[in-house]
Amino acid sequence: MKELLANENYMPQLTEYEEKPLKPDEVRVRCKYGAPKHGTEITGIKELPFEEKYYDEDLKMFLDREKKVSAAFSGLGNMWVGAITELGSEVLQFQLGDQVVGYGHLAETHVAKAKELLVMPQNMTWKQAMCYDPMQFALSAIRDVGLRLGDKVLVSGLGAIGQMAAQAAKAAGASFVAVSDPMELRRQTALENGADLAFDPLNGDLGYQLRRLTGGVGVDVVIETSGNYKAIEQGLRALAYNGNMALAGWFKECHIPIHLGREGHFNQQNIFFSRACSEPNRDYPRWDFQRICKESWDLLSTGKIYCENIVFPVVNFTECDKEYRYYIMEHPEKSIKMGVAF
Repeated sequence: MKELLANENYMPQLTEYEEKPLKPDEVRVRCKYGAPKHGTEITGIKELPFEEKYYDEDLKMFLDREKKVSAAFSGLGNMWVGAITELGSEVLQFQLGDQVVGYGHLAETHVAKAKELLVMPQNMTWKQAMCYDPMQFALSAIRDVGLRLGDKVLVSGLGAIGQMAAQAAKAAGASFVAVSDPMELRRQTALENGADLAFDPLNGDLGYQLRRLTGGVGVDVVIETSGNYKAIEQGLRALAYNGNMALAGWFKECHIPIHLGREGHFNQQNIFFSRACSEPNRDYPRWDFQRICKESWDLLSTGKIYCENIVFPVVNFTECDKEYRYYIMEHPEKSIKMGVAF
C-alpha cells in the first residue's frame, strides 16, 4: 500500500506502508477520494511552525520546545472518502461497504475509530464531503464578524475557505459580496457560484473602488482568508467605519511593512482572529466546535453550498506526489482545492 508523505526535504513523496491490525472499536476503509488542505499544509512545510515551538493549551501561548521536533515524513492530505472493508469486533453501527468520510492524509487505506467517522448521505457528492473542513472555518468567520441581513461583504483570498465564505455570506443574507484574489481561475469560480463582483488586488486600489461603489460607506464586513498581510491593509481601506474584519487565514511571521495607523485607527475598525476549532467559541455555550462541525456538514449535505467546481483539479493518486508539487507548491494559480481519485 502507498501513502503520501513529506520526505526529508519536505517534498511530497509516495511511500510504501504496511497495514496494521484492527482494534475492536476500529474499521478499515479503502479510500476512493481525498483532498489536501492547501494553505495549512504549505505553511507546515515552508514555515515549520511547530518544529521549535508548541502551543500550550493551559497557558494559551506558544512556548519553546526543549528539543526540536522534525515534521519530516508526516502525512500530506486532509480528508478522504471510502468504503469500509473490515470491521472491528465491537463495531455494530456499520456494515461492510458503507461509505464513510474521515480525517487523514492521502493513503490507499485508513484505520479509524468507528465513532469518529461521518456517514455519507446518498445525495451527497464526494466533493461536498471534501469541503467539510474549509466550511467549518468559513462558517466560524461569518459568525465571528456578526454578519447580518443586508450587509455588504468583501471576501479576500479564494482558496477553499474563501470560496465557502463567499457562498455562506450570500446564504446569511448579504446584499452584496465582493471577492478578491490575484488568481483568475479562483475569481471566475467565485463569480460562477454567486459572488457579485471580483477584484484582482494587484491591479488598482481595491479599497478605494469599493468605497466608491458603496457611496463612500465601505463594506460592513471583511473576511480575510489568504493569510496575506497586504490583504489586511486593503481590507481596512475597504471596511466601513466601525466595521468588522475576520482573519480566518493562518498568518505567518510578517516580513513586509503594513500600515495599521490609517483607516484602521481613524475608522475605529474591529479585527477578529477567527479559528473555528479554538475553544470556547465566542457564542459558548450555545455554540462550540462540535456545533460548527454539525452545521457545516448539514449545509454541505443538503446542497446549500456548491462545491463541484471548487474541488479542482482532480488527479490520480498514483501521480499525486508530482501533481501536489505542480498544483499546490509550484502553480497554485491552476487549482482551488486539489482532489485525488484512487
